[in-house]
Amino acid sequence: MGQSMKDFLRGAAVATALSAAFCGVAAAQDPDGPTNTLVNPQPAKKAAVNGWSSEVAPANSPDGITLDARQTKLVDQVSAYFQSLQSLKGSFVQIDADNKKMKGKFMVKRPGRFRFDYALPSKQVIVSDGQNLAIQDHDLNNEDRVSLDQTPFRLLLRNDVNLIRDAKIMEVQQSEDLIVLTLEDKDPNSPGRIKLFLSTKPALELKEWVTTDAQGQDTRIELSQLIKSDDLDGNLFKIQPLWPKNASP
Repeated sequence: MGQSMKDFLRGAAVATALSAAFCGVAAAQDPDGPTNTLVNPQPAKKAAVNGWSSEVAPANSPDGITLDARQTKLVDQVSAYFQSLQSLKGSFVQIDADNKKMKGKFMVKRPGRFRFDYALPSKQVIVSDGQNLAIQDHDLNNEDRVSLDQTPFRLLLRNDVNLIRDAKIMEVQQSEDLIVLTLEDKDPNSPGRIKLFLSTKPALELKEWVTTDAQGQDTRIELSQLIKSDDLDGNLFKIQPLWPKNASP
């Protein structure tokens, strides 16, 4: 597997690693993924030229930007969206720093539970039971685990989502139908940066995110076919043991 997954989840102190952020397991080229994305991440300078309506934090700002009233309202809207999001499922496409693609299905059930099943030929699964996050490769028959509280995703999946309270806001931008929010966890034990892209029409909805690991490598996750579902079985989010090859459970 690649270098950046563990670096993103655990920080630079981790010597061994998986691949790029959140869903960034070892990527295989997949030319069949969807091509219609909400927006491609752009540098702050270019975004300003395209008419973004808010300030972007300097790259070297360790504490985030100082929010004005309008920016505070936008961040509160994003917090309220995740607070109201009890369960969600859909499809995803992962694009790593080398522009390699993987796709699959995902499910989220707050608080703290999610599952990403990668499409064949990958045999990889990422699952969180609300306390621990496991990255499992059923082909190589190996697994790595990290506490969910050591990842910045706890900010979005906790019982009480409050980004103003818990996150360092590094960027807030708004266009006619899009909110872009970049944040880091205030907790130094939860390293990593997330850039969220949320459409605002017809209603606020997460469409894409970009994670940046300790080496500065970006991984983009594009979402589609989103369904708010109340029928997600809690057993889907249990971390199942890996069985030795050629052995029956």
